Amino acid sequence: MSQKSQPESDLPKLAAPARRAFAAADYSRLGQLARVSKADLKKLHGIGPNAFDQLRHALAASGLSFVDES
Repeated sequence: MSQKSQPESDLPKLAAPARRAFAAADYSRLGQLARVSKADLKKLHGIGPNAFDQLRHALAASGLSFVDES
């Protein structure tokens, strides 16, 4: 039986609802989020203001930002 391996994630430690939302949307890397608008991410159930703050800081630390904050 073969299991599909999970891609390594560089997302910050987020609350469980946010982690589930990103997993369901196949987001596992900060680089992926840098190509998405905040409006699109807000559509995901479980992504709230705290998750956005954490993601914004993590993106900035990597020299990235949300596509609509460039």
